[in-house]
Amino acid sequence: MVRLHVNVDHVATVRQARRERFPCPVEWALACESAGADGITCHVRKDRRHMQDADLRELRRRIRTLLNLECSLDDEMVALALESGAEAFCLVPETRQEVTTEGGLDVRGERTRLARVIPQLAERGGLVSLFIDADLEQLAAAADSGAPFVELHTGRYANTRGDERQRELERLQRAASFARSRGLRVNAGHGLDYDNVAPIARLEGVEELNIGFAMVARAVFVGVDAAVVQMREAIEAALRPQRSSGATK
Repeated sequence: MVRLHVNVDHVATVRQARRERFPCPVEWALACESAGADGITCHVRKDRRHMQDADLRELRRRIRTLLNLECSLDDEMVALALESGAEAFCLVPETRQEVTTEGGLDVRGERTRLARVIPQLAERGGLVSLFIDADLEQLAAAADSGAPFVELHTGRYANTRGDERQRELERLQRAASFARSRGLRVNAGHGLDYDNVAPIARLEGVEELNIGFAMVARAVFVGVDAAVVQMREAIEAALRPQRSSGATK
């Protein structure tokens, strides 16, 4: 079964819009756990635009599932990650101008910093993942980096339609297969929603999906429990045996 990890950042985005104490991303995470989420993901950015340091500490103290912390290679953020107690770390690129993470990590260009950071995080007992595009050269560099996981960036797939989306899906299929052939374990995420998640859930070898904004948006209308249950149902339906064999659609 593909694991569902819920990203709680956008609950904090709503809170920070008014600098209020609510809605609380930690309480939202606990509700997601109760509804069946397999883990919680968050990203404390250097500009603290949504999740705050105190949120991270409270998440670690209160949630019972796996905590996955998205983290840039900035020294300050790596130090925060090392003290966080998270069980998993996803290393991501980060710029102040972007609305959300816009592309994968340049693993080839970041070899030096990754060679220092990956062992530090692993020594704290964390599973390390690299958030990268479905690029075979970057995946080869990831395999050489010592990180056990990659998280395939599905944003281009999510933002296209028709034949272009099918081409992006095929690119992700090749990337997942190549990654596994090089000994990497594979997760996926970014831009996934209730309508586009099924083909990604069916990618052979994908272990975990990280989904946030679409679930926060759905919860506005149906509540947290239903948003989680409906996403789990979409993933489970995608994994049921198909009536006819053939390529992933």
